[in-house]
Amino acid sequence: MGVYTPAGLKALNDFLADKSYVEGFTVSQADTSIFDTLRSAPSPTLCHLRRWYNHIKSFQRDRASLPSAKSQFVLLDTPVASTNNTSDDEDDIDLFGSDDEEEAAEAARIKEQRLAEYAAKKSKKPALVAKSSILLDVKPWDDETDMSKLEECVRSVSMDGLLWGMSKLVPVGYGIKKLQIGCVVEDDKVGTDMLEEAITAFEEYVQSVDVVAFNKI
Repeated sequence: MGVYTPAGLKALNDFLADKSYVEGFTVSQADTSIFDTLRSAPSPTLCHLRRWYNHIKSFQRDRASLPSAKSQFVLLDTPVASTNNTSDDEDDIDLFGSDDEEEAAEAARIKEQRLAEYAAKKSKKPALVAKSSILLDVKPWDDETDMSKLEECVRSVSMDGLLWGMSKLVPVGYGIKKLQIGCVVEDDKVGTDMLEEAITAFEEYVQSVDVVAFNKI
């Protein structure tokens, strides 16, 4: 990007927004070198560049005595031979390209690092396990069924993801009582069909099993 191009002029104007000179706090050959690349006085819209241009213009008679430019401005140490002709060397001048590239690379590195940290943090977070609360009615055959034994059989059902809860006996009539018992299950491991099948296997005590309530936790 040549300094004399619209993009180059704007970049230089932005660069000089809070600076009096191209390098440091005093005028140097760096200023006069860039001054020579400009074909004419900058537009008033480029206020910072125009201020700098008029200021450096006042040093032209004494430019030979000015301090040398630092190494990063070596490409600009040779004045442009003619303001009416452009050359390939002029097109290669890029005051701020390297800085922009470094900033972009650093921003990309930081973004990649943060994404990696987020992924690592997320991978350590335990996955949410879906659970449900189930209330069952377990009915005996008759009023002579040993309900304590029936409940013992029900609670003997053991599965990964199953936790039995509180229970009570509820009268249903004619002296018969049913066992109402709650449990919490992990949805991916235990289903109501599995529970019913396991409980009704105790056919000596259990007549039937009904799901009274089913709620997601």
